[in-house]
Amino acid sequence: MNNGGPFIAKPAHNEPLGYPGELIDGWEDVAVAKLGDLASKYRSLQVFLDSCVKCGACTDKCHYFQGTHDPKNMPVGRQDLLRKVYRRYYTFAGKYFPKLVGAVDMTKEVLDDWYTYYHQCSQCRRCSVFCPYGIDTAEISMAAREIMDTVGLGSKYNNEIIVKAQTIGNNLGLPEPALVDTLGGLEEDLLDDTGLEIKVPVDVHGADVLLVTPSADFFAEPHIDGLMGYAKVFHAAGISWTLSSYASEAANFSMFIGSYANMKKQAERIRKAALELGVKRLVVGECGHAWRVAYSFWNTLAGPFDFLDPNYPVPQHIVEFTHQLHTAGAIKFDKERNDGKVLTFHDSCNVSRASRMGDKPGGQYRLPRDLLRASCNNFVDMPRETIFESTYCCGGGGGLLTDDLMEVRVKGALPRMEALNHVIQENGVTHMAAICAICKTQFAKVLPYYGMGMDQIISLHQVVGDALVLGTPNQ
Repeated sequence: MNNGGPFIAKPAHNEPLGYPGELIDGWEDVAVAKLGDLASKYRSLQVFLDSCVKCGACTDKCHYFQGTHDPKNMPVGRQDLLRKVYRRYYTFAGKYFPKLVGAVDMTKEVLDDWYTYYHQCSQCRRCSVFCPYGIDTAEISMAAREIMDTVGLGSKYNNEIIVKAQTIGNNLGLPEPALVDTLGGLEEDLLDDTGLEIKVPVDVHGADVLLVTPSADFFAEPHIDGLMGYAKVFHAAGISWTLSSYASEAANFSMFIGSYANMKKQAERIRKAALELGVKRLVVGECGHAWRVAYSFWNTLAGPFDFLDPNYPVPQHIVEFTHQLHTAGAIKFDKERNDGKVLTFHDSCNVSRASRMGDKPGGQYRLPRDLLRASCNNFVDMPRETIFESTYCCGGGGGLLTDDLMEVRVKGALPRMEALNHVIQENGVTHMAAICAICKTQFAKVLPYYGMGMDQIISLHQVVGDALVLGTPNQ
């Protein structure tokens, strides 16, 4: 589905990240050299480029291929866009017998295909689950985007967000006064909802917990109800906590463009905030790729975190945090408060296939479901082949959550919508919970489009917060 890709980044979006402002002269040689550098630096990338045998196991596993039927959206087809260039310049057969092995020169036509189809990959890693060799298209997609950024062809949506996060501290570009004012309004909403003075603190020194959450939680439905749920949990458990105006963003879009240098800059903001505020614990809010970056990369990007309390994991997901409190009896639920909901759960890709949660295998699947069953009476899973490690992507991940790509986002959501429709028809599901800001934003758009008869996507911690037994309201 060649729709040209997202809007191209302007110099103001590229240059602060260390990239050329626009496509440079001699970009072909620079791109080829960067490809060779990445393949030599990251052994996994070279293995993925060398090992495909075209067995076809991945063919129908990509949600974008299922939605668009474009052969270049087959995982192997998308991989080959980069692999063909790699073979041409970095294998013996490709150098001397290019047509025999399908190798191609680095041309503008090839670059345009990269820009289109590597922005039709949400880096969800579902194809790698089914590949007998474990080839990870996400790594190939990240490499291709990094090469494009290196020659001055970046995505406006991704790069503009990364600049805001690096310079202001969150993806929205929300300065400290606006953030504090927004959270003050949220405290008023909590008072109206519960009758209790529940705080949403910012920059509190000496708090037990620094919560780092996606900035979507500060301003929009359904995310803000999740942040209210976090606040209720901390209040009910009597645990002091704070947000940081300096590092108020958990999401790290630099992962989507394959830039570890830029990932590191944002991770170091979080470390600096934790040090300066003197907290004991770091907890990450409901965001799929934020958790992947925190779980998989924080320690090498910004660690060690040896200044935090060693009795707690670093980092810790808010779901695991709440689950531990409930298991210990520190918080209690009244499930009947959610009796107006029949719930299902969407396993977000980066939580399900790229990280773990808790101290036992499979915690990323079990813990959220434990909390949902503990806080509501009516929960049902989608079909087994569409959840856990086989979950379908929402269609908006991997830096694709931009209106420039709405057509492909809608088509990419099709497999998840089909699975959801099954439980709507069979079980009367009214709400779907998720623990990813991107998923919640995407589903808010595509659920009405598909006319599912159910348009309620909510935060898991909204369900938790609605069921929490809190103190006596103020008189």
